[in-house]
Amino acid sequence: MRHVKMYVIPSCPYCVRAKDILKKHNVAFEEIDVAGDRERRRWLVEQSGQTTVPQIFFGEQSIGGCSDLEVIVKAGRLQGLLA
Repeated sequence: MRHVKMYVIPSCPYCVRAKDILKKHNVAFEEIDVAGDRERRRWLVEQSGQTTVPQIFFGEQSIGGCSDLEVIVKAGRLQGLLA
């Protein structure tokens, strides 16, 4: 199973929603708070091309944010991407 990392800002409703989705599907993840961390936010833009949070990575692969996670789950691709 690939390691899941989620870069978040605690007050972000999309971050909360994405965490709830992963918990519902019993996916363990590492949560990394990027609030006020400009250097890490800059790195996220370089890695994912996105400026928003959450940013979710399965292993080294950026899968996007909350709406991207929802599409993956709805399509039944979550477990396949984690393998």
